[in-house]
Amino acid sequence: MTLVGFISAGPPCVNIYKKSSWDVNPARKCYIDVDLRWNKLSASRSSDYMGCIFEVPVPWFSKVKSNPANGSMQVFCSDYPRPELENTINFLEAAKLSASFRDCMRPKKPLVVVIAGAGLAGLSTAKYLADAGHKPILLEARDVLGGKIAAWKDKDGDYYETGLHIFFGAYPNMQNLFGELGINDRLQWKEHSMIFAMPNKPGEFSRFDFPEYLPAPFNGIWAILKNNEMLTWSEKVKFAIGLLPAMIGGQSYVEAQDSLSVKEWMKRQGVPDRVSDEVFIAMSKALNFINPDELSMQCILIALNRFLQEKHGSKMAFLDGNPPERLCMPIVEHIKSLGGQVQLNSRVQKIELNSDRTVKQFVLSNGSVITGDAYVFATPVDILKLLLPEEWKEIPCFQRLNKLVGVPVINIHLWFDRKLKNTYDHLLFSRSPLLSVYADMSVTCKEYYDPNRSMLELVFAPAEEWISRSDSDIVDATMIELAKLFPDEISADQSKAKILKYHVVKTPRSVYKNVPNCEPCRPLQRTPIEGFYLAGDYTKQKYLASMEGAVLSGKLCAQTILQDYDKLVSTTVRDPSAEMFVA
Repeated sequence: MTLVGFISAGPPCVNIYKKSSWDVNPARKCYIDVDLRWNKLSASRSSDYMGCIFEVPVPWFSKVKSNPANGSMQVFCSDYPRPELENTINFLEAAKLSASFRDCMRPKKPLVVVIAGAGLAGLSTAKYLADAGHKPILLEARDVLGGKIAAWKDKDGDYYETGLHIFFGAYPNMQNLFGELGINDRLQWKEHSMIFAMPNKPGEFSRFDFPEYLPAPFNGIWAILKNNEMLTWSEKVKFAIGLLPAMIGGQSYVEAQDSLSVKEWMKRQGVPDRVSDEVFIAMSKALNFINPDELSMQCILIALNRFLQEKHGSKMAFLDGNPPERLCMPIVEHIKSLGGQVQLNSRVQKIELNSDRTVKQFVLSNGSVITGDAYVFATPVDILKLLLPEEWKEIPCFQRLNKLVGVPVINIHLWFDRKLKNTYDHLLFSRSPLLSVYADMSVTCKEYYDPNRSMLELVFAPAEEWISRSDSDIVDATMIELAKLFPDEISADQSKAKILKYHVVKTPRSVYKNVPNCEPCRPLQRTPIEGFYLAGDYTKQKYLASMEGAVLSGKLCAQTILQDYDKLVSTTVRDPSAEMFVA
């Protein structure tokens, strides 16, 4: 967050870049003293930030006058401004695809499209079909929207989520979606940095800071070169040399690396093991919840390409509240405003077929049947495999799905009895053997703000060996790791900070496990079954297993259905006794 000051004279506000290691909250106010000689501010008495020094840009500061009554100015916290994304090639490409739905010719006969799954892929499919003038019926099995971004409210009114969700600048379709819904202000952008804990120096962090004044890829190169705590110069040079084939070979080279794990690729390219240990274990766990010896190198290269090719690609934002209300509901309201429907507690129990193996109808667990002109499965791949009709299982594209298996992941929420100091208003890479990334949500997210107590949200990964363990075992193991990250504030026996409550959310099958040789198994959105389509981050799209991948898969699915419009209209005969809309 950026401190914003209000004073009695001069301009209405000023950005003040804070040098201390932790930030105030938007709702918190304090006083800072003005020192015109040194162009600096320091927190005054009665402030939690007494002793912290803040830098102010000299051109602005020359115009500042302090309050004559007490020589102070009042400040509060606001987020970093939204980066300029609109002129990037990927953003413009995504915007063009979005516009194609709004601007296409209105259909004489709108298609009724039945979609199973109201995660981001299903919501995206329904949204863009509705934009094109069609009538989606979106069915969600559970009583909550969002799929892998679902969240629930506990008896105290606090939310706990399926995962710790980060919105990158390199998510062009997601960023377009926020703009199309008019909710750009719901993203809380953070400073352009990546922050890693230092296991060999408990309680300390190492930063990769991307300078605003440099374009891509030089801002990323500068961030790497300036960090001398995690990698030596020799290791940086060897890693850079190892990356040269990817830079020269482009996309074809990147795709070819799907046959290798990260660890295998590093060894083949002569990259020191310490590079993987220091950086890529954390990166692998953040990208796909698994270690480098399992993760396909293609995944890492795609992420590096996105982050290095775009100036703000690796810049991160948090959603300002729980995803079902703050992101999913605006999509639902948009769909409904255009004549579509969204139904919760509507679990598809069976895909019933016609004699020619096309879909006749979806049968729900309550006995209802839903028919349409086209059908979409936008569930995780593991659910699709469970419901796949026997008549389809020998079809090659469906057979290949057996290679795609969801990876287990655990998300942990810990409410403490005090405010933890050793953290940032940012996503943090723990570099722990049990934990992936974490954040103090009482600082990073407006809805979860608490001036007196911290709520840590942590991703426990890899989780395969822990998914069947008890919640208390998982929390105990987490506290041992946190004692290393917060040595002065947390101990495993809770003799320091105490846990007031916790929630552990287990997802036995989350995003598909991106192991080597998965890429040929990912299906297109159009299946060999006429009128049956797929959406989900596991389907073919260039952003792999991510929120961006899910949104893009929905757009591609909707686009494919529009391309098949004439065929769908001419061949569909709906059962008049079946339900088209669920009351």
